[in-house]
Amino acid sequence: MEASETVIRLGVFASIFALMAAWEVFAPRRPLAVGRAPRWPSNFGIVVVDSVVVRLLLPTAAVGIAVIASQRGVGIFHLLAWPDWLAGLLGFVVLDLVIYAQHVTFHHVPMLWRAHRMHHADLDIDITTGLRFHPFEIVLSMLVKMATVALFGIPAVAVVAFEVTLNATAMFNHSNVRMPDWLDRLARCVVVTPDMHRIHHSVAVGETNSNFGFNLPWWDRLFGTYRREPAAGQDGMTIGLPIFRDPAELRLDRLLTQPFRAAHE
Repeated sequence: MEASETVIRLGVFASIFALMAAWEVFAPRRPLAVGRAPRWPSNFGIVVVDSVVVRLLLPTAAVGIAVIASQRGVGIFHLLAWPDWLAGLLGFVVLDLVIYAQHVTFHHVPMLWRAHRMHHADLDIDITTGLRFHPFEIVLSMLVKMATVALFGIPAVAVVAFEVTLNATAMFNHSNVRMPDWLDRLARCVVVTPDMHRIHHSVAVGETNSNFGFNLPWWDRLFGTYRREPAAGQDGMTIGLPIFRDPAELRLDRLLTQPFRAAHE
């Protein structure tokens, strides 16, 4: 299962990245303020660091927990003896709701926000922003997913599907791509679109604390965190945070130390 998951994840990652990167070139939504050259090496560097840290600290990850839970009959779905297709479908939705709640929590708990704010400190938003998360946040997020999988007994296939989808939609909804308004409105019924999520990366606090969803757009509407458009419009809003606006903060070493520093350090 682990080997298959790796192949599937890498294949989907490469395909979605190539598609969205090409879309950004041929139909960009906004001009980039800083550009790719100062940002992409560090954003990709974070992906490498995250992968190594997770592999060393949590080698079984969420899929391994799902396999163990299935073998031992652990979790709510196993106790209820629900069919795999139903447990898988509900498990996917449960994981998405948990990730939404985790995201909201990371914004409102100061210690957690210090780790998460590195994601928001990017001075542009494009496909690589969707890969840019501090290792502390990645480890905590994986622990949350592992606990959720164990508690509910979510099937391993559903966990793989969720992880692959989450990675793909994170790249999609962080992409700097232009979609027709009618298509964006239609797509928002089933998935978080780039125009919807981009608002979450505005420097305006009220907009930063909105549109928390990654996969499904329903939670923001249900819990009152949905915002249709930014006050300054998609072209007029400023991306990033009021702090860490020095381009030097785009370096990999500065990204890794951001949670431990104040803006002026």
